[in-house]
Amino acid sequence: MLSLARIAEDPDSLRSRLEVPGGVPLVFRPLDRTDAESLARFLAGLSPESRRFSTFDGYDLAAAQELCAAIARYDKLRLVLEEEASARIVGLLEFSLSLPEGDVERYRKAGIHLDAETDCRFGLTLADDHQGKGLATLVLPLVRDIAQRLGKRRIILWGGVLADNPRAIRYYEKNGFQRVGSFTGPDGRTSLDMILDLAPGR
Repeated sequence: MLSLARIAEDPDSLRSRLEVPGGVPLVFRPLDRTDAESLARFLAGLSPESRRFSTFDGYDLAAAQELCAAIARYDKLRLVLEEEASARIVGLLEFSLSLPEGDVERYRKAGIHLDAETDCRFGLTLADDHQGKGLATLVLPLVRDIAQRLGKRRIILWGGVLADNPRAIRYYEKNGFQRVGSFTGPDGRTSLDMILDLAPGR
């Protein structure tokens, strides 16, 4: 079974090449400690609308350096999508192997009992010029595979999905995520909790 330490020791074990219909080939790989400047350019390039849907603490070099410094230190696994020819980062995928108590409680009230041993959180952010092109659907099989190799059986959305983001909701539902309920965040915005069973019908 995969672990964060093993991934850090052998990041190429999760490296894949993606052929994007009508687009440039992409490389899918774990975030590396040397990625700070490239990651900072990705974060800084996100539009105000994309930032509204994201959960990052910042969008500058300091924020990127913090993400890179956290590799194999905490409970997070971060991977990037980069253009093969230019090495430009165009996507950031995040797994969390821990579950906040607030998430556990919300799901419990909906009749779903989360367990950090079998469940994980996931979030995806794409560069503005790579949104709406089917890339998120193309990468989801890799996300499912990584979660299963980490010993997980279910994936919940990191921070949920904003209720006023219909495109993202359609994407998640199209790819098997089920709505669990809604909640209001500290900022007053309404989000939906959604969960994906990696082995339905067990």
